[in-house]
Amino acid sequence: MEALTTIWLASLGNARRLSPHTLRAYRATLDQFGDFLCSHVGGPVGVAQLAALAPADFRAFLAWRRRDGLANVSVARDISALRTFFAWARRTQGLAADGITGLKSPKLPRRVPRPVSPADAGDLIAAVGDDARSPWTAARDTAVLLLLYGAGLRIAEALALTGAVLPLGNTITVIGKRNKTRAVPLLPVVAEAIMAYVALTPFAPTRDAALFRGVRGGPLDAGIVRSAIRAARPALGLPDTATPHALRHSFATHLLARGADLRSIQELLGHASLSSTQIYTAVDAAQLLDAYRNAHPRA
Repeated sequence: MEALTTIWLASLGNARRLSPHTLRAYRATLDQFGDFLCSHVGGPVGVAQLAALAPADFRAFLAWRRRDGLANVSVARDISALRTFFAWARRTQGLAADGITGLKSPKLPRRVPRPVSPADAGDLIAAVGDDARSPWTAARDTAVLLLLYGAGLRIAEALALTGAVLPLGNTITVIGKRNKTRAVPLLPVVAEAIMAYVALTPFAPTRDAALFRGVRGGPLDAGIVRSAIRAARPALGLPDTATPHALRHSFATHLLARGADLRSIQELLGHASLSSTQIYTAVDAAQLLDAYRNAHPRA
């Protein structure tokens, strides 16, 4: 079991280029599954034991995990990891564990993103800049947040930019999930913020080094950006859902509200599937209903 897990994770990292976070989560699930099987079958787990697993064995594992208070979303993640592992084992190792085919994931409610309004987004970005310790860190934080709200970048994508993006043009090339690249239009206000930071930073940008630096010169940590937003929220009366990622949600919902089509938004966000982008139509519909209820005399 351990050997198969190691080979499988290595293949995922090389072929599908999954993030280290996803690989760690898959490793944790398979380790827990292996520990459970050792006690469940009463000994070491090999190919023969895996092939003989019945649907009841998989359900017993999920019941064992439920004892730890596992939520439906975590159960669904465990099932996804197991299905991916056994599909790979069948394809590459000839291990046919048919018992997993009867395993069903719990139904999960579709979570609607919680964007912030355009005014609140502007106030939040300004407040984070005002609270910074020095002019150059204020310019840095402003540029990073404008990349999230003005270009729809993920926080990891913004912090992964290097000095190679300079000099700026009308677009920048972003490396997203699974090392997929996309060209993102750069609004003048975003470009101006980046150049203001470049003019003030004490660390000269180089092609191979992170564009956004911490106070000691290393790559800026996402935790610093999240902490700055947490500190700015109370004075603005913003909820805990106002996070760096909420600015990316706001980018998408505000584009949709102004008439942008879903395919264009999908390309801008770097979503692999249109279904990931379609969730923003629910946000827009919710905003329309709120406006109706608040304004219509018979609502």
